[in-house]
Amino acid sequence: MRSSLLAAALVTLAACSDAPRETAKPAPPPSPVKPPEAYEVEFETSKGSFTVEVKREWSPRGADHFHELVMSKFYDGARFHRVIRGFVVQFGINPSPKTNAIWSTAHIPDDPVKLKNKKGTLTYAKIGPHSRATQVFINLRDNLDLDKSGFAAFARVTSGMDVVEKLYWSYGELAPRGSGPDPVLAETKGEVYFGEKFPRLDSITKATVVR
Repeated sequence: MRSSLLAAALVTLAACSDAPRETAKPAPPPSPVKPPEAYEVEFETSKGSFTVEVKREWSPRGADHFHELVMSKFYDGARFHRVIRGFVVQFGINPSPKTNAIWSTAHIPDDPVKLKNKKGTLTYAKIGPHSRATQVFINLRDNLDLDKSGFAAFARVTSGMDVVEKLYWSYGELAPRGSGPDPVLAETKGEVYFGEKFPRLDSITKATVVR
């Protein structure tokens, strides 16, 4: 039974990246700063602040891409759109549909799994090989079965895990499996959709590289 539930969860983790895409999208702007070997990111949210540590040795492509996203302010204003108590907190949809259209197709190659999906680690959501883009989830428990499916953690929460654990969760699983946000509408309408249909979802005020 547990294996079946986890299999279903894997599908849903990637659902927000499975929206119809237009062709000929412009490429995201290049990162203005060369990503360091290790850095920290502070997330200021509607519930408080938490900090994550990122290391290239855990997932080099994932760490570099995350640095580029944070430096580009992609996560500023993003909602924690999928919060399943005792499982994961997921974010990574920009408030602007135009920005989502640019970045959501900027897929990066996979990294081998080195850092296990333990509680407090951050991992990209994906729908298959080499499909990581912008959406990230924080493990709220040890989800070691995700290691076998190639979900390579690239960071871990070093402070403020209590903030992560109290993010608003009552909307539940994403549509159509639950009553939470619809993945396609979330990407194509952005904050207009969240504000009208899911106003109680917490959000990221600002994400900043602090070291």
